[in-house]
Amino acid sequence: MTGSRISRRGNAAHRLYSVAVFVVLASLDNVAIGLVPPLYGPISGALGVPQRMLGLVTAVSFLVSAVAAVAWAYVGDRTNRKPLLMVGTLVWAAGTGGSALATGFPTFLAAQLVAAVGLGAVGSVGFSVVTDLISPRRRGLVMSFWGLSQGVGTLAGTLTGGLLGATDWRRPFLLLTVVGLAATVAYLLTYDIRRGQSEPELAEAIDAGVEYDYQITRADLPRILDRRTNRWLILQGLTAQAAFGSLVWLPVLFAERAQAQGYSAATAVVVGSVFATLFQLGGVFSIVGGLVGDARQRRNPRGRAQVAAVGILAALPFYLVLFFVPIRIDVPDGGGTGAVVGAVLASVVTEPTVGLSLLTALVALALTSANSPNWFALIADVNPPEHRGTVYSLGNLVNGVGRAAGNGLVGAVFHALRAAFPPPLNYAVGLAAFQLFFIPTGLMYWLASRTSPRDIDAVRDLLHQRADRR
Repeated sequence: MTGSRISRRGNAAHRLYSVAVFVVLASLDNVAIGLVPPLYGPISGALGVPQRMLGLVTAVSFLVSAVAAVAWAYVGDRTNRKPLLMVGTLVWAAGTGGSALATGFPTFLAAQLVAAVGLGAVGSVGFSVVTDLISPRRRGLVMSFWGLSQGVGTLAGTLTGGLLGATDWRRPFLLLTVVGLAATVAYLLTYDIRRGQSEPELAEAIDAGVEYDYQITRADLPRILDRRTNRWLILQGLTAQAAFGSLVWLPVLFAERAQAQGYSAATAVVVGSVFATLFQLGGVFSIVGGLVGDARQRRNPRGRAQVAAVGILAALPFYLVLFFVPIRIDVPDGGGTGAVVGAVLASVVTEPTVGLSLLTALVALALTSANSPNWFALIADVNPPEHRGTVYSLGNLVNGVGRAAGNGLVGAVFHALRAAFPPPLNYAVGLAAFQLFFIPTGLMYWLASRTSPRDIDAVRDLLHQRADRR
């Protein structure tokens, strides 16, 4: 650490603004991700390619973004992160604008890949910045908003694409481009967040005008993986995201249930979408998971990981009930979208089986949502400031592989089960089978709870030593 008088912490209002900017803008990458799938039909028609080619674009974009995030994070852990975030935002804004202007499939693909490269910076570098804004006592809470904003961003992207793109598919891309440019201005107005400034062990040194100038090097990469808690936090993404990835088929399960009760395909699709959206509301309880993780961690150094482990394992029986409990669907077949949506919402209070299903789903999602904020917070707890972006991006890369596997394999499982279990039972059995991936996920969190106290203490000792060297 080197001495230099700098503006240290900013006032409370500036800090709050900076946190809000980074949390809100973390959702924008998910807005961009959720924008394309609702527009597969009109884009494929305009560009003259089958819809499956656009699905391939989305899959490749996920992979490119995850790989790019590792590179962005490594550079971010070595340099000033604010300019890097601004450059990344401008890159994805340029790619999104290029998508709107594309007149052929190759141009659209290239623009989407450019956007994916820029999007990789927002999550990985932004995560590192936010952890330096928030003290360890409140990391779970703030990280719950961070994770929640990403889920809201995906929904916002889906709605934006579907509503604004209904008559002109290019309009949502142009709007998001403007938002990206505005985001760059918003970055300019945040104060320059210093690496390590939220760490209690460094507070005295930083207040004395000392700069925390440690940066990640290639020699640190084996040390990162040697940290046992990091291994469990990264590896759990394979199994957790395989289970979470399968849940994108929830609308199909409930649409098949509606068709089995005699409803037309069009009405069944609306029913399935509304049910699935209602059930996802349980994710809001990630805020509670973050608060509980903070409280437990203050009492027990194993607390965060234990909260995540218990939440994941306790959710499993609720998912099984959700998939198999019979529900009675009563909506106007062939009615308008508004009428069907209204009937589904009304059935929550008028039809006991629907109310039970919703309650079960909310509990299941509430329990599993403890995973996200505590995962984020644990990465910050067991790694020094200059490693956090890189570790987050490595975990996110593994998460992407797990989610892709879940999405891809579950479809094949549904098809294979069809011979023994007619629809919709094949979907219920398949989804139930994929939730068993939560068992090794919970066990890995439990193992992380055994190693995290030692790793947290090691980071604190390291930061104390560095502060004493000033």
